[in-house]
Amino acid sequence: MNFVYLLASARHGTLYCGVTSDLMARIYQHREAVIGGFTKQHGIKLLVWYEPHASIEAAIVREKRIKEWQREWKCNLIERANPYWEDLAVGLGFAPL
Repeated sequence: MNFVYLLASARHGTLYCGVTSDLMARIYQHREAVIGGFTKQHGIKLLVWYEPHASIEAAIVREKRIKEWQREWKCNLIERANPYWEDLAVGLGFAPL
């Protein structure tokens, strides 16, 4: 399974959109700041939305579309599924931050 996901630094904080074929490993990398870059620099660790895709190609197309969206649209996408911007990684077995 492949995933498009949105991370946030806090509710209505800085957002990051990514794609992965291993959501658990990728969330671990973000939470532990294993890889430098935007998410590490801005403290973006909360998994606030994700969407499964059957193929990596479909996931990449969706990620690119979301990255082109206005911030308000991304926030609306999150809030439809996760109105309180809870850390969905906790439900996947990660410890709360």
